Amino acid sequence: MRRILTAALALSFVAGPASAEIRYLAYDASDRITQALTRGVTLEANRGLFGAISVRRIISTSNRGSAEVRRGGPEAVRRALPEGAAESAIYTISPEGDGRGLTRALCPGADEAWLVSGRVRLARPLTLQAVGRWADGTYRHCVTLSYTWRGEWASLPAPAAGDDAPVGR
Repeated sequence: MRRILTAALALSFVAGPASAEIRYLAYDASDRITQALTRGVTLEANRGLFGAISVRRIISTSNRGSAEVRRGGPEAVRRALPEGAAESAIYTISPEGDGRGLTRALCPGADEAWLVSGRVRLARPLTLQAVGRWADGTYRHCVTLSYTWRGEWASLPAPAAGDDAPVGR
């Protein structure tokens, strides 16, 4: 039994990265605040061998922009969350590309921003907490974004007609 378990673990370490697949998970804004800021998002994510999902990029549903995110961030981000927030996975928003614009939209005036999510699961709602760090070094909660599940794609979906409309419309 021990040999079987050892072989299975070794296989998972070798097969894990090779079997990870990129998926696109789409969500619609479920409240007015979220709709005003993002309308909806598609997450480019890795789905590992055992089904764990790790976010790589956040894409505007209207395909107006995307921002790279990477797992991790300072513990001060969690301490800035509102009381009762259950989310704990910190994602750093990359300042390159559209990341700076996303930071400004979610946390106006912040120098940096992070998204904090709970466990990303298929066919389940998603809540993201945005936290920013200001020039004086303080971390503040910016906004709670609430989404409902829309669907999963093997590749990035083409924008629908009318998706060029301004956000908040």
